[in-house]
Amino acid sequence: MAVDRLRDHGLKSERLLWPTKGPSVFEQEVAAMERAVALTTLEKAVAWAQTKSMWPDTFGLACCAIEMMSIVSARYDLARFGMEAFRASPRQADLLIVSGRVVHKMAAPLRQIYDQMLEPKWVIAMGACASSGGMFNNYTTLQGVDKIVAVDIHVPGCPPRPEALMEGIVRLHEKMLAGVPPAYEIRGVAS
Repeated sequence: MAVDRLRDHGLKSERLLWPTKGPSVFEQEVAAMERAVALTTLEKAVAWAQTKSMWPDTFGLACCAIEMMSIVSARYDLARFGMEAFRASPRQADLLIVSGRVVHKMAAPLRQIYDQMLEPKWVIAMGACASSGGMFNNYTTLQGVDKIVAVDIHVPGCPPRPEALMEGIVRLHEKMLAGVPPAYEIRGVAS
């Protein structure tokens, strides 16, 4: 694993003594090995490991929760992303999938669950109701969970299909691999 750049191993001594002579067999083998071995930075390796071992916590509140439950079935197989076990405890989860409408009465428990999660943590708002209140534009329904917690990915739909949720998960993985920090760090929300 490299820090940021390839290091010069000082293997150019023969070339300095004999400028017309090509690289030695040892130097050719080292060059071939450097081409064959994947080098990365520590940050990229950690981001890759985090995407392959996310543990989602469910916060299913309405009809979107049924679609969310189906992604662990054999048809969609969420295990191929390293996310086969949904956690019942927020202290064991690093991804919160909020699916369905959030009424004002559930805002405090949602924030409590979010605060109990260890960092780094990510949030997916699944469906129109979780993203913007959906068709429930009234005094009882929260008009988007981003008023309570920092949301990383919004998955549209009413309810969104399991494929849409998996697309949201893939987009979250892409953000993580690109080095984009979680939404709470960008927004400056105290966790």
